[in-house]
Amino acid sequence: MLDKNWILFCTGLSGTGKTYFVKNILPQNAFYNLKSATTRPMRDYEQDGREYYFRDETYFDTQKFATHLWVNEAFWKPGDKKWLYGVPEFELLHHLGQDFTYDVIQPRYVAEMINWFNKTGLNSAYNYKILWFQPNPNATNIVEKRQNMPNDLDVRKANTCNEQDFVLAGIKPDHKVICSPQGVYMDNKLKQFLADIERNKIK
Repeated sequence: MLDKNWILFCTGLSGTGKTYFVKNILPQNAFYNLKSATTRPMRDYEQDGREYYFRDETYFDTQKFATHLWVNEAFWKPGDKKWLYGVPEFELLHHLGQDFTYDVIQPRYVAEMINWFNKTGLNSAYNYKILWFQPNPNATNIVEKRQNMPNDLDVRKANTCNEQDFVLAGIKPDHKVICSPQGVYMDNKLKQFLADIERNKIK
């Protein structure tokens, strides 16, 4: 049987530590973090093509995407800006052969990405794990730090990422992760998986 690469789906609400986990806990340079295109405003510390591809709504009508997210759909009104996200197909195709991470809020978009791999036949080259990031009960409300982001609180309320969301998406998380100031909790199987990745035993 041919060796396969890995996709780690880092799934959880904004502020649960997904980005911290990818940057600080995963073995260094072991995974390529897939970048999404988005129509949302760029934050002060961000650069186009580094965190995201910042694009307009027309871009989403003309490009092919492996996933397509509309995070403010629940309360959008005509005339409002749509907050669209999605991983362009070129982003995946250009980096085939690498191990991936995909940082996403809702389980249904994990299912979209899995379906894309199945549809394209690339599932024969990739295994995947779904990491479910749990909210840290002691975390401060990060919405207060994003006053320049209109509707950010509404977006967070509209995306729950709970057990029912996984059921509706038809997928199950493989591991739960909690990031806190005291450290990162993960089960022993995930720790062993990452250790094996570090030693290049899993490919």
